[in-house]
Amino acid sequence: MRIVIALGGNALGINPTEQYQNAVITSKALLPLFKAGHEIIITHGNGPQVGLINLAFDEGKKINEKVYPMPFAECGAMSQGYIGYHLTNALINEGRKENLDIKATNILTNVLVNQNDEAFLNPTKPIGSFYSKEEIEKFGFPYKEDSGRGYRRVVPSPKPIKIMEEEQIVSLIEKGYCVICCGGGGIPVTNIDNKLVGLDAVIDKDFASSKLASDINADVLLILTAVKNAKINFNTKDEKDLKIVSVDKITEYLNNNEFKSGSMKPKIEACLQFVTNNNRLAIITDITHASEAIELKEGTIIKYNA
Repeated sequence: MRIVIALGGNALGINPTEQYQNAVITSKALLPLFKAGHEIIITHGNGPQVGLINLAFDEGKKINEKVYPMPFAECGAMSQGYIGYHLTNALINEGRKENLDIKATNILTNVLVNQNDEAFLNPTKPIGSFYSKEEIEKFGFPYKEDSGRGYRRVVPSPKPIKIMEEEQIVSLIEKGYCVICCGGGGIPVTNIDNKLVGLDAVIDKDFASSKLASDINADVLLILTAVKNAKINFNTKDEKDLKIVSVDKITEYLNNNEFKSGSMKPKIEACLQFVTNNNRLAIITDITHASEAIELKEGTIIKYNA
């Protein structure tokens, strides 16, 4: 099977040491999928990482005038590079321990968006670290409370239109590579005067992953997050894990506001988009149950008709 696996940026860590350690944990959990012979494409978030990169340049400017503020497109490219570096090395190294020749490579990915997307009028995508309200107000940029965990900077999050490196990604998959791509949802670009130009925004990696999975004819979209199952009646006495769910039923839950905007809602929407467009499977679970989820034994499995 061809499987697009979307990793959350928060699960990767906030410093290089922690991130590589988490990349190793991720790689170990995915080894059974490589042993089973699946084609694996990995996407990842970059919210904490891209925020820290951007903040580092902003703070550096205060110390040394030779430091230039770094646009978000460039920050996204940097995060793709070093997260991809950690993931490729971890996959190759952990594979060698199991006598698996994992050919992993990272593709710096541009994703086309509409510069007139209404998202640019209402920044909603949280990036960077969590702060108290008093701390974040000192930075002077837009912010919002994030799922009861604190306050984070927010930037525009336009919808992906086209994965610009789709042809290269497919070519590498067909040659047996595990491709790491669409990092942080991809670098948001638009066409201006027939030129690709980067924009100050962050694309939601789940929507980018759904778009990628559709365009490369993936069999499964697997979104890995902090919990084994999506839930309804979350944090109440009636809380219930969702197991196998139809498009119609999950849409009903979505319309009843069962999923929070800052956490599970975009994952559900991305899964719905993929399943509806392709009549294939989308699964939400945590990293420890990734292999079992592909065997349809764990996780929230979204099917066109369940």
